[in-house]
Amino acid sequence: MIHRYIFHNGLIVPIEEARLSPGQAGLLNGWGLFTTLRVFQSEPFAFERHWKRLEKDAGRTRMPFPFDPAEVRSHLRELIRRNELREGTARIYAVYNKVGFWQSGEDLPVVDLLLCTAGLPSYREPVRLTLREQSRHAASPLAGVKVTSWIFNTWTLQGAQRAGFDEALLLNERGEVAECTAANIFCARHGRVFTPPLSSGCLEGVTRGILLDIAPSTGIPVEEKALRPEDLYSAEEVFITSTNRSLLGVSEVEGHKFGGAPGPITQRLEQVFNNHMLDYVTRLTQPEAAKL
Repeated sequence: MIHRYIFHNGLIVPIEEARLSPGQAGLLNGWGLFTTLRVFQSEPFAFERHWKRLEKDAGRTRMPFPFDPAEVRSHLRELIRRNELREGTARIYAVYNKVGFWQSGEDLPVVDLLLCTAGLPSYREPVRLTLREQSRHAASPLAGVKVTSWIFNTWTLQGAQRAGFDEALLLNERGEVAECTAANIFCARHGRVFTPPLSSGCLEGVTRGILLDIAPSTGIPVEEKALRPEDLYSAEEVFITSTNRSLLGVSEVEGHKFGGAPGPITQRLEQVFNNHMLDYVTRLTQPEAAKL
């Protein structure tokens, strides 16, 4: 549930006082961007990585993005404080107003900026995944862009949950594993961990990127590799990653089961990731202590 106060175009206001116009073309067409951040000890975790992806996605969608990251970060911290949030999530939305025919003549900014916060969703572990073919188009010029036109993801997730699963594993047009509807996918075999490359059509997830960076220091190699469903079926461990979930062990992929999930590699990487979050916040809030 979204918290009461949101940030909208320069102001923090109660949600009932915010107004989105029917004349906002990007709102109606889904021409906008968003990202979800983890709020950890009242800090927006990995803000820099999220912002870098937003800027890159703005370029790919040809959407103006006239925002200063330091200012947005400051607004987001103030919003977190106003909503008295210590552990939860936050979202940054940018909606393109001045594009296409169906727009109003109102004095709207070129791009709307919205920030909001919420608690942490509850998830069951281990996770059961169903398989969905032809669900990512890796050759699309917008493959991997996190846009507000998110219906395919939510529709697919709803279908998976109605069938008794927790998430859906999406295959691209080549039959390769891409990602889940709101998570990246990993598998472990013989002490090595693999995840699909960005060329699969998957999102460049922030948690995914952090694991690729920090896992080598643990002695667990994590690498990008084109995967097919049979690579997951023969794996010793499978897990998913996302901002809200960090790492979650997978116990089933379309009838193929994995005992003891989350496995030892998944648990070890989760601990490493949690340590990284703690170190990130310590460096921001207690820079002198972080140097010790």
